[in-house]
Amino acid sequence: MPLIKVQTSASAPQKAEIESMLLSLSTKLAKHLGKPESYVMTAFEPVIPMTFAGNTDPVCYIEIKSVGSMKPDQTKAMSEDFCQQINQTLGVPKNRIYIEFTDAKGAMWGWNGTTFG
Repeated sequence: MPLIKVQTSASAPQKAEIESMLLSLSTKLAKHLGKPESYVMTAFEPVIPMTFAGNTDPVCYIEIKSVGSMKPDQTKAMSEDFCQQINQTLGVPKNRIYIEFTDAKGAMWGWNGTTFG
């Protein structure tokens, strides 16, 4: 049920580095949310035309969605953790990264032919 999707204008690193980043994001997201990693999905979309602050310098947009509610201390910790990792892996400055946190109702999240609500 938790999802972390990373969209960036930055170039994609090598496949092994992408896979390592996604596996790390998956583990971290499960830990931050206290949910089984077996339900976590990750996605990475590089080289998307994007602007931020009126220019085309490298930028990143991250979506984090989960069934249930995320608390402010969780979202703050995730913002710090994921901005740091994206900065290190993709070279996007932390002040050019937006993260959108979305709480989903169980009935609005489908899986395995049913929903979580």
